Amino acid sequence: MTYPTARHFIGGTWVSDGAMGESVNPADDTVLGQYHAGSAALVEQAAQTARETFFATDWAHAPRQRAQALFEFADRMEAARDEIVDLIVAENGKLRSEAMGETMGSISEVRYYGGLARNLRGTMQEISPGQMSLFHREAAGVAGIIVPWNAPVTLLVRSLGPALAAGCTCLIKPAHQTPLVHARVMQCLADCPSLPPGVVNSINESGIEVGQAIVSSPLVDTISFTGSSATGKAIMAAAAPTLKRVGLELGGKAPAVIFPDADLDKAVAELTHGALTMAGQICVAAARFLVHESIAKDFEDRIKASFAAVHVGPGNDPASEMGSLIDRANLDRLRTIIERAGDEGEMVLRGEALNAGAFLTPTLFRIDDVASPLVQEELFGPIVSLETFTDESEAVSKANATCYGLAASVFTTDLSRAMRMSRAIRAGTVWLNSHMRLAAEAETGGFGQSGLGRLHGPEGLHDFMETKHIYLEQGMIGG
Repeated sequence: MTYPTARHFIGGTWVSDGAMGESVNPADDTVLGQYHAGSAALVEQAAQTARETFFATDWAHAPRQRAQALFEFADRMEAARDEIVDLIVAENGKLRSEAMGETMGSISEVRYYGGLARNLRGTMQEISPGQMSLFHREAAGVAGIIVPWNAPVTLLVRSLGPALAAGCTCLIKPAHQTPLVHARVMQCLADCPSLPPGVVNSINESGIEVGQAIVSSPLVDTISFTGSSATGKAIMAAAAPTLKRVGLELGGKAPAVIFPDADLDKAVAELTHGALTMAGQICVAAARFLVHESIAKDFEDRIKASFAAVHVGPGNDPASEMGSLIDRANLDRLRTIIERAGDEGEMVLRGEALNAGAFLTPTLFRIDDVASPLVQEELFGPIVSLETFTDESEAVSKANATCYGLAASVFTTDLSRAMRMSRAIRAGTVWLNSHMRLAAEAETGGFGQSGLGRLHGPEGLHDFMETKHIYLEQGMIGG
C-alpha cells in the first residue's frame, strides 16, 4: 500500500515544499510513500508563526480551551487508531501489539494532560505584614519538539501534551524514518476545532538542517528532545547562544540486578520482554543482566532458552514475537557489534540476520570487563550482556558503573534489599521484580548522561512553564 505524501504543517495549513524523501518499510524494504523535506527557511517561517500566535491569541491564558483541544485531539486519535497502528507497524517495523500499546498509551497521555491543563495553579506568600508575593505559573513561549523514530507517537505526545497544556505554541520536527505516521497524527490535530491555527507547526526533514535551525532559533524558547546522548550534548551547545531551556531524555544502559532469592521464572519472563520490546530499540530496555554468581549458570540457561525461542518476524504477523530493526543501516551496525562481543566476551547466543528485511535475532554474551565499550556504550538493539556479582555492594557498584542513569530493575523477594538497592542505584526509574512499566502519571528521566528534566506526570509540565513573581504591597495600589 502507498500512503499519501507527508507535508509540513504551518499556521493551520499543509505546505508542500522541499525535496522529496522516501519512507521505507524496514521489514521488506518496500517504499511506503514520500515526504517533503524541510529547510531552515521553513523553520524560520514556522517559528515566526508560532511566536505570533503565542502573543496574538488567548491560547496561553485559556486553560479550558487548551483542555478542550487536547480532548478533541485524543478523540480524533482514537477514531484513527487502526490507521495509526498500521502506519507504526509499516514504518517502524515493531509488532502490531506494540504499536497498539503505543497508540492507546498516547491517547491516554493526551487526555491526562487535558485534565492537568485546568489545574495549573500558582501560590501566594505574605513576606511581611501587608507585603504579598504572588507566584504565577505561565507558559514558557514557543516549544521546539524533536521526536525520534523508535516510538514516533508516544515520544511526540509526551512532549506535545504538556507543552499544549501549559499554554505553549509548538514547532515539531519528526524523524525522517517515520514521517507518514507523524503526518497522520498531525491530521488529527488539524481537525481539532478548539486548536487555533499556528499553535502547532511541524516541519519534516531528511538530514539535520531543520533540527539545527529549531535549536538555534531565537524565536524558540524551550527545546524538548529525545534521542542519543551525543546529539543531546550537541543540542545543549547549540542552544547556549540563545540561553533557551533544554529538556533532554537521552541514552540508557539499564541494568537488571538478579539476586539468588529472585523468582527466576518471573525474572526471565520480565527481562525477555524488557530487553526485546521494540527489538531492544528503546532507551529503557534491559541492556545488562547483573546476576549473583551463585545462580549465574541457572539464570543463563533459562534466559538463553527464552531468547532463542523468540520468533522474529514482520510486525503484522501474529506469530511474530519481535519485529524488525528500524533500517538496514542499523542492522549492519549491530552485526559489527556482535562480532566485537564475540572477540571481547564469550558468546552465549549469537544474533543472526534473516534473509530479508532489517531483522536480527537476539544476542547474549558474557563479559567481565566493566570498562569495555560493550558495557559502557548504548547498543540500542537486541543485544544484552551477562555479568556477575558476589554481594550487594558489588551489585550497586556495577549497576552504577556507566555514565547513564535512565532506568534499572531489581529482582529479589527481600523487601528491605529491594528498597536499599532502589535507593542506591543512580537511575531515574527503578522497577522492582518487573521491567519497563510506563504510565502517563509517572515521571521518567535520567541521571548523568541520560538527560535533564522529566517527562510524563505533573513534572512533565515544568520544561514548558515559567514562574513569575508579582509583588503587591498594601496601600501602594488603590485607595
